[in-house]
Amino acid sequence: MDREKSLEGVNFPSSLELKRYIQQAWLEAGFKAPSLVQERTIPLILEGRDLIVESPTGTGKTLAYLMPLLHRLEEEKKGTQVVILAPSHELVMQIHRTIETWTKGSKIISAAFIGNANINRQLDALKKHPHIVVGTTGRITELITIKKLKMHQVKTIVVDEFDVMIAQEHLESLESIIKTTLRDRQLLFFSATLSDTTEDIGKRLMKEPQLISIKKEEYAPPKTEHLYIMCEEREKIDILRKLVRSSERIKALAFINDLNRISELSDRLEYKGLQLGMLAGEVSKLQRQEAINGFRRGKFQLLMATDIAARGLDIEGLSHVINIDLPRDSKQYIHRSGRTGRMGAEGKVISIVTNREVDILKRMTGKLGLSLQEKELYMGELVDKKVNDRKKQHSSSGKSSSKTYKPSKTSVGQRSTAKNTKKKMKNNGGLK
Repeated sequence: MDREKSLEGVNFPSSLELKRYIQQAWLEAGFKAPSLVQERTIPLILEGRDLIVESPTGTGKTLAYLMPLLHRLEEEKKGTQVVILAPSHELVMQIHRTIETWTKGSKIISAAFIGNANINRQLDALKKHPHIVVGTTGRITELITIKKLKMHQVKTIVVDEFDVMIAQEHLESLESIIKTTLRDRQLLFFSATLSDTTEDIGKRLMKEPQLISIKKEEYAPPKTEHLYIMCEEREKIDILRKLVRSSERIKALAFINDLNRISELSDRLEYKGLQLGMLAGEVSKLQRQEAINGFRRGKFQLLMATDIAARGLDIEGLSHVINIDLPRDSKQYIHRSGRTGRMGAEGKVISIVTNREVDILKRMTGKLGLSLQEKELYMGELVDKKVNDRKKQHSSSGKSSSKTYKPSKTSVGQRSTAKNTKKKMKNNGGLK
């Protein structure tokens, strides 16, 4: 019933005359107008152009390719028409959930395919002839090889997080998947960052691709604060625990670089009574999904992850990104930071650093043109370091000024001795 309400609130440019159910989903999502990347890419995707798109994290890239592709799908036609490839299980499932949300009121069927999952269930899903398939390169390649996923009707292949997908094991699988489609297919490569290598590979695989590069300067400044807390290495985990417990409203994603260390730190936090979720390669698919779902529902306030596990992760209402370990470079810092403060929301990025690490952090954020503030935890609150120093000084001076002077035994004895000396001097006629 709700989906039949008026579309008056939908503010689409005249060039984006998308199907009614897509505009209805837009209205229900509460969006006011398309983002910059959506405005620039949607008309070109509708024309069938090959695109290489670079746009900062949190700017609406998924919907930039999803809305026009949904519009072009032939709902009455059985068979896969769109394949979307992503580097992680979490991102695949996230895209799949977005598709399910945006296809309500249509006949479109989608299915997700990831490794380390029951392949028989996935084969059953293929029997329903999904219009859209989302998956990791390994599992999609496997399904094509055993001739269960038919690619001859595929019109478009989307590669999400393209800069990750061309690395190491992904590239060979990616190229083999593309080769299984007809030559007139459309290729769409989306990423938050692009290098010369990614552009060269994209151009090699595509036909007359158009490059769309949107820099963060073109967007309104995000409402994200960049903060740091200095401490000893051994104190980091305790500061993280205090940060999360400082407010019930905190919903934090904490990053660890070392895969082996994430379990150790998680165990220490749980021993201290803090419930959390964990995303890492060694954790099973089911455990990762339970962690994400529990975090989204508010079962716990903290999700600990490595960069690969959290790539492309979009969690509504994520208030904090916490760097327990510093990112390797400024690009990785941007990727992490982009998990919070999305689409105009407020957010905080807090780096817990040692004295040795603080200079590295300052160089990193300085290169990105970000304002960095030092904070510390005081009485359970995150406060400015200088303000807290003044509070401590005021408290200290207040205590000393209120003390009542009580002479010590020594001082009493000294005064008594002085009186006796003066008396003797008087009787003896003074000093000679």
